[in-house]
Amino acid sequence: MNLKALPNLFLLLVIAPVFVTSLNPSLNDDVLGLIMFKADIKDPKGKLVSWDEVDDNPCSWVGVRCNPRFNRVTELNLYDFSLSGRIGRGLVQLQFLRKLSLAKNNLTGSISPNIARIENLRAIDLSENNLYGEVPGNFFRQCGSLREISLAKNKFSGEIPASLSSCSTLASVNFSSNQFSGTLPPWIWSLSGLRLLDLSDNLLDGEIPKGIEGLKILRAINLGKNGLSGQVPDGIGSCLLLRSIDFGENSLSGRLPENMQKLSLCSYLNLRGNSFAGEVPKWIGEMKSLETLDLSLNRFSGQVPSSIGNLHSLKILNFSGNGFTGNLPESMNNYINLSALDFSQNSLTGDLPLWIFKLATQKVMPSEDKLTGSRNSPLYTLKVNAIQNLQFLDLSDNAFSGEITSVVGVLSSLQFLNLSKNSLCGPIPGTIGELRTLRNLDLSENQLNGSIPLEIGGAISLMELRLEKNFLVGKIPTSIGNCSSLSTLHISENRLNGPIPAAMAKLTNLQIVDLSFNNLTGNLPKQLANLPNLRSFNISHNNLQGELPAGGFFNTISPFLVSGNPSLCGSVVNKSCPRVLPKPIVLNPNSSSDSNPSYLAPNFGHRKSILSISALIAIGAAVVIVIGVIAITVLNLRVRSTTSRSPAALTLSAGDDFSHSSTTDANSGKLVMFSGEPEFSTGTHALLNKDCELGRGGFGVVYRTDLQDGRSVAIKKLTVSSLVKSQEDFEREVRKLGKVRHQNLVALEGYYWTPSLQLLIYEYVSGGSLYKHLHEGSCGNLLSWNERFNVIFGTAKSLAHLHQLNIIHYNIKSSNVLIDISGEPKVGDFGLARLLPMLDRYVLSSKIQSALGYMAPEFACKTVKITEKCDVYAFGVLVLEVVTGKKPVEYMEDDVVVLCDMVRGALEEGRVDECVDGRLLGKFPVEEAIPVMKLGLICTSRVPSNRPDMGEVVNIMELVRCPSDGQEELG
Repeated sequence: MNLKALPNLFLLLVIAPVFVTSLNPSLNDDVLGLIMFKADIKDPKGKLVSWDEVDDNPCSWVGVRCNPRFNRVTELNLYDFSLSGRIGRGLVQLQFLRKLSLAKNNLTGSISPNIARIENLRAIDLSENNLYGEVPGNFFRQCGSLREISLAKNKFSGEIPASLSSCSTLASVNFSSNQFSGTLPPWIWSLSGLRLLDLSDNLLDGEIPKGIEGLKILRAINLGKNGLSGQVPDGIGSCLLLRSIDFGENSLSGRLPENMQKLSLCSYLNLRGNSFAGEVPKWIGEMKSLETLDLSLNRFSGQVPSSIGNLHSLKILNFSGNGFTGNLPESMNNYINLSALDFSQNSLTGDLPLWIFKLATQKVMPSEDKLTGSRNSPLYTLKVNAIQNLQFLDLSDNAFSGEITSVVGVLSSLQFLNLSKNSLCGPIPGTIGELRTLRNLDLSENQLNGSIPLEIGGAISLMELRLEKNFLVGKIPTSIGNCSSLSTLHISENRLNGPIPAAMAKLTNLQIVDLSFNNLTGNLPKQLANLPNLRSFNISHNNLQGELPAGGFFNTISPFLVSGNPSLCGSVVNKSCPRVLPKPIVLNPNSSSDSNPSYLAPNFGHRKSILSISALIAIGAAVVIVIGVIAITVLNLRVRSTTSRSPAALTLSAGDDFSHSSTTDANSGKLVMFSGEPEFSTGTHALLNKDCELGRGGFGVVYRTDLQDGRSVAIKKLTVSSLVKSQEDFEREVRKLGKVRHQNLVALEGYYWTPSLQLLIYEYVSGGSLYKHLHEGSCGNLLSWNERFNVIFGTAKSLAHLHQLNIIHYNIKSSNVLIDISGEPKVGDFGLARLLPMLDRYVLSSKIQSALGYMAPEFACKTVKITEKCDVYAFGVLVLEVVTGKKPVEYMEDDVVVLCDMVRGALEEGRVDECVDGRLLGKFPVEEAIPVMKLGLICTSRVPSNRPDMGEVVNIMELVRCPSDGQEELG
């Protein structure tokens, strides 16, 4: 209710009787009624701002129309005003109202019978709202002169009210898209004035009752999308004015009544998705006004009757999903208005019907239809009069044979062409490229041969191209780069060869590519890494070689998508790439010294310099050996000198600008400290000393060592070196992580780099991991409820901070949450996945997400994008682990207990409080423990979109700890 309007409304209601003698009483009723109606609804867009209770006349208000003679409200049209709330009693005051439209709003509640008391009301439209409940049985008892009623697209339930039968003046009833149930009442046919009846998309069942012949002026009937059974009533043929019949998606069966052929005015007939059987009756050709005929997904069989050719007005013809046999009749060659033709999923045979391409002036024999498509062919000298309006053609999943005619190019309006799953042979005609409006082309699963025509680039509107499972040979044409809208490309399981064209990198809309099971060779173009929308790129089982492109989708490509290419290398295929060495300098043994005398030694005079290849190799080897000996000697001297000066093997680089270490070279590696700390006091042996080991995880081993100032640090030696990025990329990502600071995150303080060894230097957290406190601690250091709540709260805040920086943790688990001496949680190992360029779901599951039970379900689905919601799931598991003290997965003698399932089952049985860690001995506030546990369950929802963001989690935790007055408990 609009609170601001309450004072004015109160005054209006109180003082209204005072002004009855001075104002026009009928006019006052309209103002009063509309203001009362407005008080019961919300108007977020201010559409009704002109409705002012101080006005004497509402006729200038938005959505209001009046009779100009009497100034009484006759029409209220608030269509699509974004209104919400309930329909109150105020409208009863509008006794001269003839038309009421509140359609396409957000109105809720049940429908009030008061509306029907408006005697002059002729049209009610309450469609597209959220109204619910049963329509009151007495709603239509005083329907007066009501002619149109629409309750469509709401949530009404129950049976169709019997009082509707008393509305003898009704011409239009639309109750579609609700939840009305029960049988179709026989009295519905007693509404003899009906012109429109729409009860579609409800829960009606039973048979269609007899008596429909009583609706002599019925124009349209729609009973589709229900559960109706039985046969179509015979009397339907007596409704001679019917123009639209929709009985689709029911369970109707039997044969169609023969008297339907009398419906000569019918332009729309939809019987889709029923159980009609037998042959299509020949009399169907008598319904000559038909523009849409849909008999798809039934059990029709036999041949398509030739009489169907009499339907010259047809625009949409759909016979798909039946059991039709034979070929399509030649009589169908008169369809000049056809825009969609679908005969897919039948058992049709023979060549593709020539009449589709409508050769008008000369009959072309089948042999002539199999020409090569050359522009010098006599076929192009014929006068071609194609079906210019055909936009959709689907003949897939039949048994058509022969070749695809080159005249296909004349279908200039075609947008969808599907000839897949047939037995078509021969080449793909180049005239396909003339179809400039074509968006979807599917020729897959045939016996097509030859190459992909170069002209394919002319189909500039193509969005999906499927040619898989044929016998195509040759190269992928570079002209494919002209199809700038292409998002799906499937050409797998052919015999294509040659390289993948670099022109494919121009297809910025590409999402799914499948080139698998061909004979493609060469390297993958590096530019493919720049495709921004790529979600799958399958090149498995070819003969491709070299390294995969770096960046974009290829950083996380699955090994499955590149398998079966023996010469591919890189971390994804677990095969190192050979290093590219500079070409050796080769001297020409036949070159003359005269050509360059200044480079000759004096004792050579003018003799020719002739060195054999073997001599050059020997000289080169000797030079390499000498250089190696000198280098080793110099390095030994430097090591001795460095050792004599300091026990530290590494020198720290100071400064916040991440400057390079002064000792950076190819032998000692590169050490960078972000805060200019002093040197290590114990030397490099401590970094690899097993006695100093703190723990092991999916990324590597962690050691403890000390700086010269006595402060300890933790050193993580990465054990995923084969997956680590190049030095430049590695350092860029580490520097970003080094700038991330939060009181609940373990700070990254520096790093060390060599091509074979990478170390990360962290602050040392002395309190141990949360895992040890929960599962390995003694009763003496058991975490209290308050400490557990703080751990959950601090972890949530750290993840929310990471997600604000677009950093996904990927590896949340109790062993990665450390507790400092003050009891604050500190989350470690964050963002390390960004250091690995070839990270995919397999790597995540086997190397990183090594702790069982924390992994979100979407890791198992290759097509679902990994997002921050994976962290939310793992956090939810962690919450339940902290509250219950149990591991995410526990193995019993004869059972496996999954923590999430256990807690969820306890919640359903009302035993949630029993799940709290029994070691707390009841020393915990139930009003906090239960909401926190429910929050954990919400975070572990199997549907990612149902999980809250971490920012929302932090807000919920704040409310749980400090609930406001009247705040509802999370539940």
